[in-house]
Amino acid sequence: MTTSQTPHATRPVSQDETQGVPSFEASGGDWSEIAEEAARLGEERIVVNMGPQHPSTHGVLRLMLEIDGETVTEARAGIGYLHTGIEKNMEFRTWTQGVTFCTRMDYVAPLFQEAAYCLAVEKLLGITDDVPERASVIRVLMMELNRISSHLVFLATGGNELGATTIMILGFTAREEILKIFEMVSGLRMNHAYIRPGGVAQDVPPGAIDQVREAMTKVRGYFTQLEDLMLANPILQARMKEVGVLSLAAAMSLGVTGPLLRATGLPYDVRKTDPYCGYETYDFDVPTQEASDSWARLIVRIEECYQSMRIVEQCLERLATPGPVMVADKKVAWPAQLAIGTDGMGNSLDHIKEIMGTSMEALIHHFKLVTEGFRVPAGQVFQTVEHPRGELGVHLVSDGGTKPYRAHFRDPSFNNLQAVSMMCEGGQVADVVVAVASIDPVLGGVDR
Repeated sequence: MTTSQTPHATRPVSQDETQGVPSFEASGGDWSEIAEEAARLGEERIVVNMGPQHPSTHGVLRLMLEIDGETVTEARAGIGYLHTGIEKNMEFRTWTQGVTFCTRMDYVAPLFQEAAYCLAVEKLLGITDDVPERASVIRVLMMELNRISSHLVFLATGGNELGATTIMILGFTAREEILKIFEMVSGLRMNHAYIRPGGVAQDVPPGAIDQVREAMTKVRGYFTQLEDLMLANPILQARMKEVGVLSLAAAMSLGVTGPLLRATGLPYDVRKTDPYCGYETYDFDVPTQEASDSWARLIVRIEECYQSMRIVEQCLERLATPGPVMVADKKVAWPAQLAIGTDGMGNSLDHIKEIMGTSMEALIHHFKLVTEGFRVPAGQVFQTVEHPRGELGVHLVSDGGTKPYRAHFRDPSFNNLQAVSMMCEGGQVADVVVAVASIDPVLGGVDR
């Protein structure tokens, strides 16, 4: 410790210099040379991994950040940790069974994958116009409720990631009201497999319309509280305004859609540009903002929820008139007549009595259609819907068999994640959390 010639040695400092307390300082070695070289090159590269086990990355998303102090100089997304092979698995299942796979992709908004897939199958079958009106109304009702519940997850998790636990509690409490409706109608809170080729699995149960209206009243009250907590919050505004900016030109070049695109001022919405399920007959607006930042995306999503509530009210009015919920063609229509009983959802007792006791033909037909499935004419089709995160596309190829020859989904989260670098580079590390939250990715849809 006394040899100054030794590399990285220390020199004793006199007790007079330290008011009687012995201490040492570094001297010798190549410290000065290292510092001079770093200063000359202007480099201080530190690479950190945010995720894939991180509370702010919305699932198993890995962000590789190169930082200079607190400034992000490079940001890259690492994906694939949740790969499930859903699209390949669908090639080994019947067309109806495919619904149970694609509903698990974006698990926060499962009904949109179901709807897009079934609309594509119906195009291949040539039965788009044969789907009963009531089935289309129920599809719209369920999708718009799902849009609200999905945006509530965005508000809840985004608030929690910025330190506002109250926002998270309120958001998930409001979402619970919608999940109760899903369970009442489909028997499940998530991964419903409720929308089927040709219609829906079953009609809404008695009393559902009144329960949905009651739930919407509660949800509106929760949104009032969320707005009071968020929109006038100076901390939230400071964290989100002018953070994660993505211009219209950048969004267009990256294929970004949904609230991210509408926050740049472009009112692009598949429900308006290429309507499906009768959306052209509903009265609603497409909210936009001009700021192109994280705050603008927050506003867009909140306004979208109110527009979805408008659509839900119109759906409830139309459901007052009863009608069928599955195509009449028995070669396509799912044979099960489902009902929710005390032991969960299953075949109604009347249907079981018919196929097991009175009609051998019905039993044979039921067996063939469930085990083998219906055949779809050879061809290919592409169908899009307006998912809560953007434009969701499904490409289906049929070789004339009872299973898809190929199924591929264009998930909006996958395309939107391309914007991570543009939104984060040049900002602070803390702003990465805000930027990723404003994208609102779901990794089940990204990795599939």
